[in-house]
Amino acid sequence: MESTEIGRGAEATVRLTEYLGRPAVVKSRVKKGYRHPDLDRHLRMLRTRTEVRVMVDARKAGVRSPIIYDVDLENEEITMEYMDGESVKHILDEHPERTDEICRKIGSMIAKLHNNKISHGDLTTSNMIMVGDEICMIDFSMGDTRVDIEQMGVDIRLLERAFTSAHSTIDGAFDIILTAYKDEMTIAPQVMAKVEEIKGRARYT
Repeated sequence: MESTEIGRGAEATVRLTEYLGRPAVVKSRVKKGYRHPDLDRHLRMLRTRTEVRVMVDARKAGVRSPIIYDVDLENEEITMEYMDGESVKHILDEHPERTDEICRKIGSMIAKLHNNKISHGDLTTSNMIMVGDEICMIDFSMGDTRVDIEQMGVDIRLLERAFTSAHSTIDGAFDIILTAYKDEMTIAPQVMAKVEEIKGRARYT
């Protein structure tokens, strides 16, 4: 099977391919011509390693994410499981009657990450794929492990802004996420206080 590009961003391209006879995707970090070649390679290798570590830790925390099949640090590539499903963004847009079910799962999923000191770094419903009845989190390129409350607060604030812009017609969706998050997150009050602090900073900058 020839690889086919299915996504391109500022930092990486994603290609659909096969790995040992099963559908897979290859994520390749893009070279940056404006950086010194040695620095560029170091940064791409470092970010590839970090993303792999975050994905592995997320799965250990009980968050569905693609299985990693292979890591090529020489070429800064990750070969991983292809998630055959629909984006959560599309489902919420087309099936608002599923809002309560899906948003509870999102809140629970984020709580599992944060309880294990993992941040995603780019929480949007476009980075969530519904596979069967399970939500799979993808694109951990901005994520990290051993994070503090600040990074958890940024996660929540980013998701709030994503819902404000992408799902503004769905009333109460983000509140459902927060309810589920608070039910499972062990230090939810501290994180929510940090979210309010982050909002305050934005108002005065």
